[in-house]
Amino acid sequence: MSIIFDLSFLQWLIVILCGVFIGFAKAGIPSLGILVVTVMMFVFPAKQSVGILVPMLIIGDIFAVTYYRRNVVWKYLISLLPWVLAGIVAGYFVLDHVSSDQLKPLIGSIVLSMVLLHVFRSKLGERFNQLLPESNWFTVFMGMLGGFTTMVGNAAGGVMAVYLLVKGLPKQEFIGTGAWFFLCVNVIKVPFYISLGLITTDSALFNLYMTAAIIAGGFLGVYLLKFIPQKMFQVLVLCFAALGAVRLLF
Repeated sequence: MSIIFDLSFLQWLIVILCGVFIGFAKAGIPSLGILVVTVMMFVFPAKQSVGILVPMLIIGDIFAVTYYRRNVVWKYLISLLPWVLAGIVAGYFVLDHVSSDQLKPLIGSIVLSMVLLHVFRSKLGERFNQLLPESNWFTVFMGMLGGFTTMVGNAAGGVMAVYLLVKGLPKQEFIGTGAWFFLCVNVIKVPFYISLGLITTDSALFNLYMTAAIIAGGFLGVYLLKFIPQKMFQVLVLCFAALGAVRLLF
């Protein structure tokens, strides 16, 4: 991954901004992270960008977990994690066989489908809204899909956004619960990415350079979240997820 040290000034600037956005996404607007995923795929080859991003995301996760450690709904995580692990294993084998060009539309179509599910959920009536959050198949499906998408492209932000919005969590609990979820799964993914050659010594050193930008973005997210109303928060989460998905598709 020596390519990471051959970036132009503009590419370095873009990557530093991505670091700020990662911190902001982890502590402010979670689905903003999908935009980082798409932008990084324009700076680096798609598969390579997946490995570069994971340690950066873990830094942001640690910041978010530390700040929102009291805002977590454990029952939603515990029921989800076994199915997430199954999705991660499936994603590992897929990632070992697909190319970077094949990866982009795959992730984009999955995330966009999850956004559309949430939009339709809100329009199909109160019965749908009441049954889906308690449905076992919904937890199984979202868990496996979340594990798969986070493994193949760090793109589970849109999936988890839909899952947690369906559960009706307020924004503080939304971010806190999501932070613990992503910290767990991102740490689990590290050995898989090392075995695939997507995390190396060079990429880890590169990640260290991004630490300050990520933490700065985290404090920015914490500050701005106080001024974002709940309804606007939900709209922003879905809009950023949809925008990122469309960028991957086209």
